[in-house]
Amino acid sequence: MAAAFVLVLHGGTIGGYYTLSATGVNLEDLPAQITRKLPRYPLVPATLLGRLAVDRRHRGKGYGRFLLADALSRSVRSEIASFAVIVDAKDASARRFYERESFLTFPDQPMRLFLPMADIAELFK
Repeated sequence: MAAAFVLVLHGGTIGGYYTLSATGVNLEDLPAQITRKLPRYPLVPATLLGRLAVDRRHRGKGYGRFLLADALSRSVRSEIASFAVIVDAKDASARRFYERESFLTFPDQPMRLFLPMADIAELFK
């Protein structure tokens, strides 16, 4: 189950979209320096950013960064507790995109990345 958000451009064209849903992260999957600050539960709540995509005709116009910023803004404003926003990069190019936006990789899952909510909150101060 996920909530979908769509970027509708002038004239009604769809420029891109993303989804947000709830997920959980195993503490043992996270870097030790991160887990020291978290409660000692086997799972911590997180927000999954899924299926972020920009229409091929509109790539290179900044819509991906716009959609990401919108997703992060919605996530940090949520009243539901979440440790981080998690993404599963579909390929190396997507991974580089998220890394440029300060996402960190999971130690044993190089295509899974996260950005702690505390860092996101700092972005929107």
